[in-house]
Amino acid sequence: MSPSDRTADAVSALVPDIGTGTCPAPAGDGIAEGADRSADWSTDQEDTLDLRLPDEFLALFETEQLRSDDTDTDTGPGPDLDSGTGHGRRQQSWGDTTAPASSLTPADDDLLDGVAEWGPITTPVGAFQLVPVRVERDLPLVCRWMNDPAVSAFWELAGPQNVTEDHLRSQLADDGRSVPCLGVLEGAPMSYWEIYRADLDPLARHYPARPHDTGIHLLIGAVTHRGRGLGSTLLRAVADLVLDRRSACARVVAEPDLRNIPSVTAFLNAGFRFSAEVDLPAKRAALMIRDRALRDLL
Repeated sequence: MSPSDRTADAVSALVPDIGTGTCPAPAGDGIAEGADRSADWSTDQEDTLDLRLPDEFLALFETEQLRSDDTDTDTGPGPDLDSGTGHGRRQQSWGDTTAPASSLTPADDDLLDGVAEWGPITTPVGAFQLVPVRVERDLPLVCRWMNDPAVSAFWELAGPQNVTEDHLRSQLADDGRSVPCLGVLEGAPMSYWEIYRADLDPLARHYPARPHDTGIHLLIGAVTHRGRGLGSTLLRAVADLVLDRRSACARVVAEPDLRNIPSVTAFLNAGFRFSAEVDLPAKRAALMIRDRALRDLL
């Protein structure tokens, strides 16, 4: 089954997990190459000026070059959400911003206004941050979550690691329409999210999409965080984060399975409104919308 046909509407925190595993195919847009322009310079020595730069200018240039070299060698660590033991030894952190951008998020992440740069937010349950997935670091954890029966019933990604890996890499190799993330709460990864451009997704064929509509898929992976009411709290926080960071986005949308009453209820509690029933390839879904204009009322 292709990612766009997946039902992934589970909220394992209170209910089965939220969302669908939709992963749009790359748009395949090319980048126009500039024309090859070349100047027809004369090689006649009589038409050539022999210019010599002043010594003061050369000295200044050398000084600036030395400063640039010094800056390039500064590889100090960036901020971490997980500071480890604090004894000076850097440990793996899901808030690590020093990794190459190419390993954090798709190159064209500007389609979602730089999810990797959204940073942490304060929620009623603690500091929370969306951290774009790095397969080499996060695959075992996400695979374990996908094999949880409460999750696999909706995401349909249970099985060996290569099943989850194929799903993650298909998104990371995309053009930035969907960004898979870990949800990190108080420094610990506890959920999996997909932030995606709903107006550029196959979902847009099934509802009256508007430009820059942004979709959310979610599952709460850590068993210790389930049944505590975190689903609605984090859904509201992330929906508001999307609206805060994406000024062009007027609506956040989701499409939980219509039969999953607890999931639909979680969205309602998070400030989403029920808009319509939509027939998707693998399910009949409840189209849930959180409007910018109503965010302070719901």
